[in-house]
Amino acid sequence: MSVYIAPQQDTIFVLDQLVELDKLAAQYALEDVSLELADVIVQEAGKLATDVLAPLNAEGDKHGAVLTDQGVQQSPGYKDAYQQYVDNGWAMLTGPTQFGGQGLPNVLGTAVNELWHSANMAFALCPMLSQGAVEALIAHGSPELQARYLHKLISGEWTGTMNLTEPNAGSDLAAVACKATPEGDYYRIRGQKIYITWGDHHMTSNIVHLVLARLPDAPAGVKGISLFVVPKYVLSEDGEPTELNDARCISLEHKLGIHASPTCTMSFGDNGGAIGYLIGEPNKGLNYMFTMMNHARQSVGLQGLSISERAYQQALQFAKDRTQGTRKDGQKIAIIEYPDVRRMLMAMKSGCEAMRALSLCAAADIDKHHHGDSDAKQRVEFYTPIVKGWMTELSQELTSLNIQIHGGMGFVEETGAAQHFRDARILTIYEGTTGIQALDLVGRKTLSDEANALTQLLNEVDSTLTELSASTDKTLQHITPRLTLALQKATTVKNWLLDQGQSDRQMAAAVSVDYLMMMGYLCGGWLMAKSALRAAQLQTHNEAHNQNTQYSDEFLTGKQGTAHFYAEYYLPRVHQHADTILSGLSSTFSLDLEQL
Repeated sequence: MSVYIAPQQDTIFVLDQLVELDKLAAQYALEDVSLELADVIVQEAGKLATDVLAPLNAEGDKHGAVLTDQGVQQSPGYKDAYQQYVDNGWAMLTGPTQFGGQGLPNVLGTAVNELWHSANMAFALCPMLSQGAVEALIAHGSPELQARYLHKLISGEWTGTMNLTEPNAGSDLAAVACKATPEGDYYRIRGQKIYITWGDHHMTSNIVHLVLARLPDAPAGVKGISLFVVPKYVLSEDGEPTELNDARCISLEHKLGIHASPTCTMSFGDNGGAIGYLIGEPNKGLNYMFTMMNHARQSVGLQGLSISERAYQQALQFAKDRTQGTRKDGQKIAIIEYPDVRRMLMAMKSGCEAMRALSLCAAADIDKHHHGDSDAKQRVEFYTPIVKGWMTELSQELTSLNIQIHGGMGFVEETGAAQHFRDARILTIYEGTTGIQALDLVGRKTLSDEANALTQLLNEVDSTLTELSASTDKTLQHITPRLTLALQKATTVKNWLLDQGQSDRQMAAAVSVDYLMMMGYLCGGWLMAKSALRAAQLQTHNEAHNQNTQYSDEFLTGKQGTAHFYAEYYLPRVHQHADTILSGLSSTFSLDLEQL
């Protein structure tokens, strides 16, 4: 099995040159936050990822979570690994200091979360859901609920879950039927939820479920949904777990991948009703849950990067070691020397770098929004479906390339390549499918916004092009015309959508996934070009002053090389998707049901 190594240098480069972490910390008076601190954090997180979590990944795939008479038993080694994660303070990294957290910015948490998901995505899903529960309680929980639950969730002593989906209500949350009946100062929750990630386990002393349910007098549809805290163990007056609540896992799904992550069917109220506590106001649960869902959507997008990076590292090592063919002098030829293998590796590497740049820049915008930047709020909302949709779709391609590079050995489970491909397959589905993200992007985030957020983004791409055009660097001169043409195509699409999309929403929906993918490739190309520009500037500075920055010349040249490849290989996809959009896909409904 391959060894996972944290991509520390590229992470720090993005935090330094694109996010401008030191500048962000100074702007918002984030004391003690610096690039130097980030370097230490990523390095230390990399040790836990490499030494503890990554070795459990293949074992968890073979020996997944199981349901016993005592509830769900997690995969072997996971409880000890989780305790190390908690003991080293990683759960508290971005939590507010008033609830026991370290108060570090979201962008640093994102950089670290990439490592957990690369090392062991099934494991990392557990703290990921806890972080989302924390966000929801901070934003909407009463002071009493915050006092009783946030300290333990942020410390990692307890974990959290998100309970939305029901057997008859998948993505259609208007059909949620779970009931909540008032009883004194709490509610009795009755109903069933499915596909609940880490809905049960024995790694912590309590699990805090956030559950969507309806009050008896609630209006129909999404306007009648409320959100409740339902703990696995009811708390005593002093806040400690006591008796088992009427909430239990009744079955586990047998899945294509992420076998070590228990996906539970949860039953609430089989024996009288589970005790739950209302979060915020009645009938506003869906709005509250979107706080958690939007956090989860960016996190799932990050998983697309993480699993692709893990697959890339495995493919690279295999390509170096595997020999096929012989030279005239009798020396074996490593397959990494063959052009098509090199093409696939470059597709994987440049794709990962583009996704890393986008995920960290999007995470930094969340920090800016938290500090009152209204423009950043608009950008976060625009970025979220792109991060979730494009990055997870690209991960399907990149993890598949890992199998292709392995050849027949990639199709054999023992090499581990298939696991990354299987694990990645869920990413385009959970927390809102690609189609749902695309409808959100074209509808709420573009047409309803009259393309304001899109226009601002395109203007930023144009500003970067102005810088690129002034450069005499040969690599940048290769990138500039390709990015220019991509920007022109995207601008044409924007104008076409504003002209055609408002009057024909079905047409807009038909081209929405192409629009999302086009924007993903454009954002990736823009940030890769910006990375190449900064790398070239650093090299020029080093040569002029006869000194070295923290980045080696080899690394800086590599950044320009992957950006050049991205411009040649991925930016043409902007044109492909744009041309599809501009066709209106009028043939989508050209066949009737019988013809289909």
